[in-house]
Amino acid sequence: MLTKVPIDLEIAQAAKLKPITEIARQIGINDDELELYGKYKAKISLSILDRLKDNKQGKYIDVTAVTPTPLGEGKTVTTIGLSLGLAKLGKKVITTLRQPSMGPVFGIKGGAAGGGYSQVLPMEDINLHFTGDIHAVGAANNLLAAFIDNHLIKGNSLNIDIDSIAIRRVVDISDRALRQIRIGLGGKENGIPRDTGFDITVASEVMAILALADSLPDLRKRLGRMLVASTKDGRPVTAEDLKCAGAMTVLLKDAIKPNLVQTTENTACIMHAGPFANIAHGNNSILADLIALKLADYVVTESGFGADCGAEKFLDIKCRAKGLKPPDGMVLVCTVKAIKMHGGGFNAIPGRPLDMEQVKKENVEAVIKGAENLVKHIENIKQFGLPVVVAINRFLYDTEKEIAVIKEIAKKAGAFDVVLSEVWEKGGEGGVDLADAVLRMCEKKSDFKFLYPLDAPIKKKIESIATKIYGAKDVEYSEEAEKKIEYYTRLGYDKLPINMAKTHLSLSHDPSLKGRPRDFTLPIRDIRISAGAGFLYPLCGTMRTMPGLPSVPAGTKVDIDKDGKIVGLF
Repeated sequence: MLTKVPIDLEIAQAAKLKPITEIARQIGINDDELELYGKYKAKISLSILDRLKDNKQGKYIDVTAVTPTPLGEGKTVTTIGLSLGLAKLGKKVITTLRQPSMGPVFGIKGGAAGGGYSQVLPMEDINLHFTGDIHAVGAANNLLAAFIDNHLIKGNSLNIDIDSIAIRRVVDISDRALRQIRIGLGGKENGIPRDTGFDITVASEVMAILALADSLPDLRKRLGRMLVASTKDGRPVTAEDLKCAGAMTVLLKDAIKPNLVQTTENTACIMHAGPFANIAHGNNSILADLIALKLADYVVTESGFGADCGAEKFLDIKCRAKGLKPPDGMVLVCTVKAIKMHGGGFNAIPGRPLDMEQVKKENVEAVIKGAENLVKHIENIKQFGLPVVVAINRFLYDTEKEIAVIKEIAKKAGAFDVVLSEVWEKGGEGGVDLADAVLRMCEKKSDFKFLYPLDAPIKKKIESIATKIYGAKDVEYSEEAEKKIEYYTRLGYDKLPINMAKTHLSLSHDPSLKGRPRDFTLPIRDIRISAGAGFLYPLCGTMRTMPGLPSVPAGTKVDIDKDGKIVGLF
C-alpha cells in the first residue's frame, strides 16, 4: 500500500489480544451469555435477545463495492477499518462479518479476516476451523444426502424421481475433481448408481438457512422445508418428508450461535455464517446483526462481491427479515485499479497474476471510462432511497490525478461524500475520515424502499433486478426457466424474493463485459429454489459451486515452524 507494512500474519501474531470475556463486557454481553472456545473466541447465547428486546437499535451501515477484479477490492479491510475509525471517534461500534471458507484460503483469494492493520483476530483460527460452524453445516448437509440415497435403496416409498435429486454433498475445500462424480458403484449394497457431485460447503442451502434463521425453532422449520427432489408424478419431496430435519437441527444447535472475536485494536466483531454471494445471498447471519444492533450505537456489516450481487440481496432479501431494520446508509468501496480495469487499462483474468506494469501506470483516460461502473453502482444504491459514501481504498501507485477524477465523477453521480481510506496501512487512524463521513451520512434521513414487492409475479421481480440494477434492456427465458416459473407459481412459491445467480465480475451475466454494459439481454437458463432459505434463484449462465485450485495454490506456502507457529498464511 503506502509504506512498508509487515505481512498480515506477522501483524496478527504480534497483536496484543484481550481475553474475549473482556471484549464481551465492553459491549454489554454478560459472562453467562458466552460459551468460550479458548481464551480469544466465544459463542453468544441466543438468550441475550430476550434480555435486549427493549433496547433501541443502533445505526446500521453496509459496506459493498464496485464490480471487482478477481482478487477483490478490500471490502473486508474497509469494513473493519471503518469500525476502527468509528471507535477512534468515541463511538460504541460492532463489526459483523461472514466466516471464511477454507477453499479460498488455500486457493487463490486468501482469507477473509481483513488485512494489514485492519484485521479480525485470531486470524489463523478464523481462516481455518474457527469454532467448527462450517463443518457442522457440512455434516448436516451430508446427512441429508445420505438419507436420500438410503431411502432409494430401502424401497423408495416416497417415489422419488432419481433424476430430480437437488441435494449434492459438500466439502470445505476447493476440489475440482469432485464437481461431477458417479456414486453407488460396486454392487447393490453400495447404493443405486447415479450421477451427482460436490459443492463447496458455503454453497450449501444449509449455510444460507443458517444465515437467515432468526431462532432455533425457525432453523428447524427452514431445514424441514428444504426441497430435496420431486416424486415421479411431480410432487415436491422435503427434508421433513425424509424425517431428517430434526437430526440436521441437532447438528447445528451450536452453529446457530454467533461467534465473538476482536479486531487488531480490540474492538468487537461478531462473525457468523458464510453463504456464497452468487447462488446464495452472500451476507452474514441475521442473528449476528440483531444482537449487534441491540448492543451498539453503530453496526458495520459487509455484503459479498459487488453492489449488484451481495448488496442488492442484502437489501431485498436480508432486510425483509423479522426485526431487522434497513440500513441507514451504504459505503461503496472502489480502487483505482478496479476502475482502470473497467476502462480497459488492463485485463484481469481469474487465476492469473495482474499485469502490474499496467496497473501502476497512470491512465486517467481509462479511469474516466471505467468510472461508469462506479456511477452505475451509486445510482443503484440511490434507487433504494439510501445515501452512499464512496471509499477509495488507496494503493501506493495510485496517482493524485486518478484519485481526483474518481472523486469528481462520484460526487457528480450523487455520492454523499468520497473519502480516501488508508486503513490497511494505518488501522483506525486511516479510517477516521471515512468514519466522519459515515457519521454525517447517518444523520441524513433516508427514504428506504425495496426494489420490488414480494407479491409481484416471478418474471416481474426478475426483470426489475435485470433492468434497474444490471442495466439490461430485456430478459430472455429458456424453455426450462418457463417451466420452472409455472411450477413454482403453481406450488405457491411465487411470493418468495429473488436471488439472482450470476457472475460477480460484471454488471451483466458475461464476465467479459466490463464497465457499464448497455443494451444487453439477460438470459435466464433455469430457475431453482432454496425453499428453506426462502428464495428463488434464477441462473444467468453457468454457476460454479465448487471452485478449483490455481496452478500454485496458496496452501503451498502454509506450514508450521519448529515452535508450532503457523507460517505462510498471507
